[in-house]
Amino acid sequence: MFFLSKPAHTCVRAPRFRKHLFVLFTLALLVCAAPPTASAQSLERELGTPERVTVSIRNRNGRVTVISSDEQQKKVTIKATSPGAAVAEADVRSTVAGETVEIDVRARSERDRIDLTVRVPAKAKVKVLSEAGAVDVMGDVAAAEVSTTTGTIHTDVPLDAADVNLLWQTSRPRFLSDVTLPKVSERAGGTFLIKGKLGDPHTKKTERVRLDLTTERGVMLINVDPNMVPSDLRERQLTEAARAIVRSGNSDLIDAIRKVSPRFFGDYEQTLPAHQIQPTLASHRSSGTAITSVAQQLVRVNASVTDRHGRAIGGLSASDFTVFENGQERKVTEVAPTSAPFNLVLLLDVSGSVEDRIDFIRKAARDFLSTVSPQDRIAIISFRDDIQVISNFTTDRRLLFNRLNDIQAGGGTALYDALAYVLVDTLKPLRGERTAVVVMSDGDDNKSFVPFPSVLEALIESGALVYPLYVPSGLIPESSVPQPSLTLDPLRTRYLTITSRAAEEGQRLADASGGLFYSIRRIEDLQKAYDDVVTQLRTAYTITYLSNAGTTSERRIKIHANREGAMVRLSTAVNVATP
Repeated sequence: MFFLSKPAHTCVRAPRFRKHLFVLFTLALLVCAAPPTASAQSLERELGTPERVTVSIRNRNGRVTVISSDEQQKKVTIKATSPGAAVAEADVRSTVAGETVEIDVRARSERDRIDLTVRVPAKAKVKVLSEAGAVDVMGDVAAAEVSTTTGTIHTDVPLDAADVNLLWQTSRPRFLSDVTLPKVSERAGGTFLIKGKLGDPHTKKTERVRLDLTTERGVMLINVDPNMVPSDLRERQLTEAARAIVRSGNSDLIDAIRKVSPRFFGDYEQTLPAHQIQPTLASHRSSGTAITSVAQQLVRVNASVTDRHGRAIGGLSASDFTVFENGQERKVTEVAPTSAPFNLVLLLDVSGSVEDRIDFIRKAARDFLSTVSPQDRIAIISFRDDIQVISNFTTDRRLLFNRLNDIQAGGGTALYDALAYVLVDTLKPLRGERTAVVVMSDGDDNKSFVPFPSVLEALIESGALVYPLYVPSGLIPESSVPQPSLTLDPLRTRYLTITSRAAEEGQRLADASGGLFYSIRRIEDLQKAYDDVVTQLRTAYTITYLSNAGTTSERRIKIHANREGAMVRLSTAVNVATP
């Protein structure tokens, strides 16, 4: 949620008093000469080896990353780091005997653990033994044999021709794969095995990659980015939200669902007409930029205009705005005033995590309906492990009030699926219009098919404003939550400490869309947040301008408002039509 920038090293101006000058100068030299902490806690080593080599690594309570590439010609390089203590030469033992390299790391406490990054030649054979630490094997290896207790095993290796042997010894399998794997078989003693051939079965054995991965109860990611892992890895029937996403044609979201539930995805895909499952092209861009596919397009963007004190500036017209795209001024064709109605989706979390607050949620939702402009069209969608459409867009407040009684509470929390459904289904017919989504949730997703990065990309494509109102579950105090990137197994940490993750992701949703994030510390503060959301919406102008950007250039948009001290905050831009 909070990003702390590292302070730059600055020179301290010496005082005029000559007697202090020498002391300050000496201190400055000592500070500048002091070695960085990170390098003091790391160790690097290079080992000469034959061209073909087998590398065995044992690091029971640290992370291991193995990278195989052609750059490693007859050598293995080791980099050992620790988040808590210096790494001594004796902490990492390494030997080379013929074509075998052995690396053994001394066990230490988790705080002072040693993490390894080992670079090996192409076509090397790799063996890794760990317990709770995450293991990554990447690059052109000939074979990878990995064993963990709970640690996540992640591979990113060629699978055009491969033999896989994936074993879970004490738990049901949890995995995600970029390719279709053989079926899971349950064996005696409660173990589960995935075994078979991938790719061309006629490839010579010596040219096939071999994966022998074993864990007691860890997660396996086969050529899947760990950041793209959804909250629930169990294969299961598709929900209504998931089915709607598949019908939408959004290729990134569809691919995420396919990876989680390949069998059920395939069954549902066969029931659809061919045109309903054709993927759509998505233009990937960061917040505040867009990619155009043709010249001379009308582009629309929402702009919130406030003064230095955060007060809305109203009464502006097209002549009061100047639009710059890639440094060039563009013609403004239309400006919808702040009084123009919005299409608002109220997305309500009614899962088990907030079940005891359902009466308050209904009341707060009704208060929100009473706060927004009578001209705004409102749709209400609730979600738990699936979505429930309470009402489609309407201005009939009495109908909306009554429909809130239909909410059904309890179950898991599929926040990402619900938001993705709103973006690709509910708002799809309204692309280019004034749209916004108000999300009331604790943010603790645990049931979605789609991962957060895919939802974030869909949000950027939609052009909708998003206002997350997150009520922390309070189950895990934020002060006790470690940063996932610093822990022994980042994937497990990220999905066991969801309260901290929810706050960060809520902020990212707001930043990417041009909305605002509200972390509700007291549930009584919801009405204040609703009031502020309405104020923010009433400061939003919708600006349409003529874009001359080329087919491959990024739009970098700046908008100036002709008012002294005016501050302009932009949503992402979307193409509307060709003029």
